[in-house]
Amino acid sequence: MGTILIAPGDRNEKKERFKGKSQWIKFRCSIYEKKMLRVKAKQSGLTLSEFCRKAIYKKGIKERLSDDHIEIYKTLHKFHNNFKSIGNMYRKKDPKLTREVYDLANLIKAHLEKLKG
Repeated sequence: MGTILIAPGDRNEKKERFKGKSQWIKFRCSIYEKKMLRVKAKQSGLTLSEFCRKAIYKKGIKERLSDDHIEIYKTLHKFHNNFKSIGNMYRKKDPKLTREVYDLANLIKAHLEKLKG
C-alpha cells in the first residue's frame, strides 16, 4: 500500500514545474551587470532564469506596463474613440475638419500600438 505525502507550501508543484531543467549554468559578471539583469527581469515580469532563456532564444522581452501606463493607455484609447466619433459627426458638413480629426485619431492609435508592443 502506497503512502501519499503532501508537502506544505506547494512544494510538490515546484518539482513538476522544474521537470526537465536539471542543469546549472554559472557565469561571472560585475555587480552592476547582475543588478541590471535583475532589474530588467523584474521589469519584464520574469524570473532571472526565464529572462536569460528568452534572451538566448532571441524572443521578444517586453516590459510589463505599470499601473500608470495602463491608465494612460485606457485614456488614450478613449480619446481615439472620441475623436473618431467627432469625425463621424462632421463627415458630411466639413470634410476638411473630418480628415484632420481622423488624422489625429490615427496618430493616437499609432501611439497605442507602440505601447501595446
